[in-house]
Amino acid sequence: MSFKITRGSGFQMTFGNGWTVSVQWAGGNYGSNYSQSITTPQPKALSAEIAAWDADGKWHSFGDDTVKGYCTTNEVAEFITFISSKE
Repeated sequence: MSFKITRGSGFQMTFGNGWTVSVQWAGGNYGSNYSQSITTPQPKALSAEIAAWDADGKWHSFGDDTVKGYCTTNEVAEFITFISSKE
């Protein structure tokens, strides 16, 4: 179980079940800062990109994609709760 800051553009959380959640909001990520420079840290955003993978590197699927963009804070919180409780 751990927390990780990712290039000043978001964070990752790894849970006891082996799943890791990624929340990113820098330039180039699918969120409100998409058009910002990818090299400039973004301390704030109105929406973010989420993704998750298990201990074997298998990614959670959002239909045809492995990331979901433009998520609100409530959607991010719900996703973290969902992933943290996976068996």
